[in-house]
Order: sequence, then C-alpha cells, then structure tokens
Amino acid sequence: MDILGLTGSIGMGKSTAAGMFRYLGVPVYDADADAHSLTAPGGAAFDDIATVFPDVIVKGKIDRQLLGEQVFGDRVALARLEGILHPLIRAKRDDFIRNCRRAKYRVVVLDVPLLFETGGDKQCDYVAVVSAPAFIQRQRVLRRAGMSEQKFAGILQKQLPDFEKRRRADFIIPTGLGRAVTFRAIQSIIKQLNNRNKRI
Repeated sequence: MDILGLTGSIGMGKSTAAGMFRYLGVPVYDADADAHSLTAPGGAAFDDIATVFPDVIVKGKIDRQLLGEQVFGDRVALARLEGILHPLIRAKRDDFIRNCRRAKYRVVVLDVPLLFETGGDKQCDYVAVVSAPAFIQRQRVLRRAGMSEQKFAGILQKQLPDFEKRRRADFIIPTGLGRAVTFRAIQSIIKQLNNRNKRI
C-alpha cells in the first residue's frame, strides 16, 4: 500500500483535491477534521486545552478564533497546544493507516496542511502538493470570514513557501486552472500509483 501525503499552503485548494480523491475511491485521512473532533466538547483534547487556555472556553465550547489569537505569534503557547493535539492526531492517523492496510487498499491519502513543516512527509511514500498562482491564493484566502492581510501574512510565515513545497513534491496538483484540470491530475496520480502497485 502506498501512502500519499497531500499538502499545500493556505488557499491552494487542498480540501477540493481531497474531495476528488474520495470521489475516486481513495481513502483520505483528514488531520483538520480530527483536530476539530478532538477539540469539541467531550473530545480527547478538550479538557487539556481548557486547562491550559481557560480564556478560550465560551459557552462550554472552545472558541477556535480566540484560541488562534492566543497562539498566533506566541511560540510557547503554540508549542503547548501542539503538545496536546499532535500525539492524539498521530494516534488517529496510525489507526487509519492500519485499518486501510487490513482492507488491502492500494493507495491512501494523508491530508495534512503542515505535512513538510511537521516532518509528516517522512511517513509517506509520495507527496502531492496542491498549487495555484499567488494572486489566486490571495483572493481565496482574503474572502474567508475573519481573515485579514496581517493574519494571512502571519500564516504564510509559518508555512513552507509554495515553491519549496513544489520542489520537494513527487506530484504537483494544479488548482488554479479549473476543476477539470485538477481532476485529471488526480486521476493521473492514482493511475500511476495503482500501476506501480500492480508491478510489485
């Protein structure tokens, strides 16, 4: 079984690409979705986050915007949050991979925003990076609720530059030329990996 890491900078269209992999029958592990479930009331990370960041609890829930503001630009606070979340996410990801191996899938996708930045690419056989021109990325991100130029710039500083991600990738998925182009690129990746597995 091949593990394909799927990553890309903010606003590059990773969620759209992940949906296309799912549509084509490839299991996708979504690190962001697990982070949401772990931080929801009753989630495995909720109590620890509430203890470390009590000010972010609003009406019994973690206010993600407040949490983001607390760790934004504060390396110590961010490290404490990651210390809570990352081991739990790794355990969920490892369960996903084990279950897919048992089910004998040929290819699975790990959808991880900071794949290179956290060293997650070392667990992958291949990495696919979603990429679009910078002006399209900027338009997409600044349309998001609560986003500002300053916040966008801060996020980009924490992420490996797009050109470096593309340089390190095994596959590049274009997301600025229309959905049909993106879909064909993903079909091609799946075909290449499936053909490789047939030869082994």
